[in-house]
Amino acid sequence: MQEKETKFKIPKEVELVIKKLRAKGFEAYIVGGCVRDILRGAKPSDWDVTTNAKAEETQEIMKKANLKTFYENEFWTVGVVWPRKSKARGGKIEEIPYDIIEVTTYRSEAKYTDKRHPDEIKFAKTIEEDLARRDFTVNAIALKIENSLKIENCKLKIIDPFNGQQDLKNKIIRAVGNPEDRFNEDALRMLRAVRLATTLGFKIEEKTAEAIKENFFWLKAVSKERIRDEFLKIIMSDAPAKGVELLRELGLLKHIIPEIEEGFQVSQNKHHIYDCYEHALHCLDYAAKKKFNIYVRISSLLHDVGKPRTKQGEGQDATFYGHEIVGAKMTSHILNRLKFSKKDQERIVRLVRYHLFYYNVDEVGESSVRRLVFKVGPENMEELLQVRMADRIGSGCPKAEPYKLRHLKYIIEKVSQDPISAKMLKVNGNEVMKILEIQPGAKIGQVLDILLGQVLSDPGKNKKEILEKEIRKLGCLSEKEISSLAQKAREEREKIEVKRDEMTKKKYWVT
Repeated sequence: MQEKETKFKIPKEVELVIKKLRAKGFEAYIVGGCVRDILRGAKPSDWDVTTNAKAEETQEIMKKANLKTFYENEFWTVGVVWPRKSKARGGKIEEIPYDIIEVTTYRSEAKYTDKRHPDEIKFAKTIEEDLARRDFTVNAIALKIENSLKIENCKLKIIDPFNGQQDLKNKIIRAVGNPEDRFNEDALRMLRAVRLATTLGFKIEEKTAEAIKENFFWLKAVSKERIRDEFLKIIMSDAPAKGVELLRELGLLKHIIPEIEEGFQVSQNKHHIYDCYEHALHCLDYAAKKKFNIYVRISSLLHDVGKPRTKQGEGQDATFYGHEIVGAKMTSHILNRLKFSKKDQERIVRLVRYHLFYYNVDEVGESSVRRLVFKVGPENMEELLQVRMADRIGSGCPKAEPYKLRHLKYIIEKVSQDPISAKMLKVNGNEVMKILEIQPGAKIGQVLDILLGQVLSDPGKNKKEILEKEIRKLGCLSEKEISSLAQKAREEREKIEVKRDEMTKKKYWVT
């Protein structure tokens, strides 16, 4: 056992859970990823505690402490529910989603026939025996709080039977004990090794990596949902391209998205300096550097997935006609296989399908852009442009956003803006005819033009009762007066439209 001084704040919720367990004579340690993060100076995202108290005993202790718990699993893990609170404006307290502190009984596990769940779970007598069942040495470290459980400036006793601290220092992911045994217990651990190496910037130890290469086929036994979740953590890391390449090198990618591997060493044409696979990784890398969201990152990785199946010819003049259509279908199949939601599938498939849109300032008119916006959805246009930027950088082009792309952004915003028209009003032509008791004619449009001018000057007037009153007032004027007011209103509206367009152009630095 080692001792370590720390000024790291242990959350009061974790302190209370440990204090209540120890007050009843039980052992209690902080374990898992939160310990790894504490020792490397990072802020833990969640907290885990292990104890020699049985699940029923833990529940009873927490109940007496007025803490809410749930226990709905076969792994002796009790979730202690703790509502987080933050101060909102005005001094009001606003509850935000619950935190869960997982408290698990010491255990050792037997054979894993299905490579996912232990055939049998046994109680462990010591913390060392419990740590021996964990996946990697950096996750097999426990902390015992000393100093009467003070929240800060506390002494921590470190239990590290597998030299996890040394691996943390050397930035190595190493399986606890025999790596083949660990992966035989839970095949997802192979994917988790890649995820940890990617997110932490570590390397996978040689024997651990070799065990993955020899047993990658075990991943077939893991549910697609679990695979998807680990894969997304890799994609959302700061270096997802390295993670995907590591998956390929270890033989895991072919059991997640084999379609990506189809592009490996498939050369492109004169518009690209990388092969299809390298291009996808460069696109993903750019999306990560720009902190683009998960939809853009996945689309950047998959946007050219159809190229290997549509390639014709070789060398500088090779073609990939229709690859965006084939790629969209392949993407749909990939996402469905990985159990993405229908809504997410549609969003990503749409980005892949239309990433190849054509635009030149003097060649493509507003009607074409309007059709593109309609197909993709105005809410998804920014993501489509981000995929396009990633595509350009991934091709080896020096600029992600040249003038024509800025001009396209201007046109997209222009065609997406609500037109300044009488449709904005809370009344319509039928109501004008009814109030003024007139038949269809030019006067109706003139009245609406005048009302629109008033609303543009004062949006607060766009209320049904106010507009109806104004209609009655206008009904008392002569046709000449109404015609004159309508003409002035139209001129003012044109000035507003010109001003709005000038502001939009200025926003994107276009002329």
